[in-house]
Amino acid sequence: MTHGIVPPYLLARIAELDDERFAVAAEAARRALRHEAPFRAARLSFSLDESDNLVVEVGAGPNRTIADAGHLEELPGTVVRSEGDEPTGDDAVDEAYDGLGATFALFSEVYQRNSIDGAGHPLDATVHFGTQYDNAFWNGERMVFGDGDGEIFRRFTASPSVIGHELTHGITQYTAALEYQGQSGALNESISDVFGALVEQYSLDQTVDEATWLIGEGLFTDEVEGSALRSLKAPGTAYDDDVLGKDPQPGTFADYVETEDDNGGVHINSGIPNRAFYLVAEALGGNAWERAGQIWYDTLSLPLDPKSTFVEFAEATLSAAVTRYGESSPEAAAVRAGWTGVGVEMSSDDGRAA
Repeated sequence: MTHGIVPPYLLARIAELDDERFAVAAEAARRALRHEAPFRAARLSFSLDESDNLVVEVGAGPNRTIADAGHLEELPGTVVRSEGDEPTGDDAVDEAYDGLGATFALFSEVYQRNSIDGAGHPLDATVHFGTQYDNAFWNGERMVFGDGDGEIFRRFTASPSVIGHELTHGITQYTAALEYQGQSGALNESISDVFGALVEQYSLDQTVDEATWLIGEGLFTDEVEGSALRSLKAPGTAYDDDVLGKDPQPGTFADYVETEDDNGGVHINSGIPNRAFYLVAEALGGNAWERAGQIWYDTLSLPLDPKSTFVEFAEATLSAAVTRYGESSPEAAAVRAGWTGVGVEMSSDDGRAA
């Protein structure tokens, strides 16, 4: 399954526009919505020794390959930059290369994880996908970026948080494997938003107070009244536009949206756990990737139910905090308060089901 950064409710809104100012954007959104089948790029990465035995080598750094789809909806495209190559001068190619590197750096340097699978998985991306394609997505094997329609969306490689978000879907695929439906799907989306934000903050060396906490900042053109696709700090405030409408994300469980659209509202309701993470990070201060991020990363390694609810995930984060920092620690207290702050009440005080 593909996990696009632009939620389908926003694409649907754009696709329905009957305004000649956004004719290109409306058609681009309709094409993006028609793009349903995940693209799988056949690729084997291995080497052989002198006796023709398979050798798998885990490198210390990223192994990036950027391909150009040439505005076709075919993958993988033509390789235009590989690991160690000089910049090409193509903004999309070079931004994708740098964004993959920034994501690798966060997980490697902070959490000691070697790529998305923990074993040096190559980081592959395709840029210039489709014609004015309004999305970026992880297809299970590679990152894919559209160039945007130019009226509402700019190119999708321009935001490090988008690249970090999509690659984190790969990490979730190899760890918690949260089902992409309902509350577990919203958690899947939220985890990608959390680490997408942390990729950007780590690369810019921003503290909790300095960070924007936005996902997709800079993706909108100047025609749109909005700063980003989503805000972890203040869900529901990322945009408020006469054409696109208002950001529909709730920030508390009391406002959870019951819907059959978008796999049960995975993009809308992700605002609730997003806000919980922000409250934990705010309470702890400093660099969010350190203690708050460590707790969320540790949680991915726990035996989570693929259909985890918000309450079950909250309890898992508290259990992770208690295990690493202690039951009476400021970290555990921050986790308790963060989830309480969004109306998610745990069934017991130590994070284990009562």
